[in-house]
Amino acid sequence: MSNASLTSLANDLRHACQRVSRRVRFEATAELPPHQVSALWNLQHKTLTPGELAEAERVSAPSMTKTVNCLVEKGLVARADHPDDGRCKVLTLTPAGETVLREVGQVRNDWMAGLLQGLSKEERAVLRQATDLLNQVLEN
Repeated sequence: MSNASLTSLANDLRHACQRVSRRVRFEATAELPPHQVSALWNLQHKTLTPGELAEAERVSAPSMTKTVNCLVEKGLVARADHPDDGRCKVLTLTPAGETVLREVGQVRNDWMAGLLQGLSKEERAVLRQATDLLNQVLEN
């Protein structure tokens, strides 16, 4: 594949991924804005400090502080003292936060499944292979 072809593929793939990502984020009918849902996803399997969460989300610390404060007020995230550093806090998902993530995930899956129903069996198989390949590329 020539450099021009590779660059073209990279551009087209990037645009397609961005479109899918944006649509998935905004198709959910949850009461939470996408950036708050994204923060919850990052806390799904681990405890993070606000700074670590800001880094994971690639946002500024002040921006993440606002997001965390909203999530704490809604009872979706718990904030506690850091076990090793009294100056720092740690964030964990509450049971209510876990419920919201399950609900948002289900709405998003239902939306995407609805789109996939219009595809043939062969087209769905191609998407399965593409999904596996994209995950492989992103793991590198």
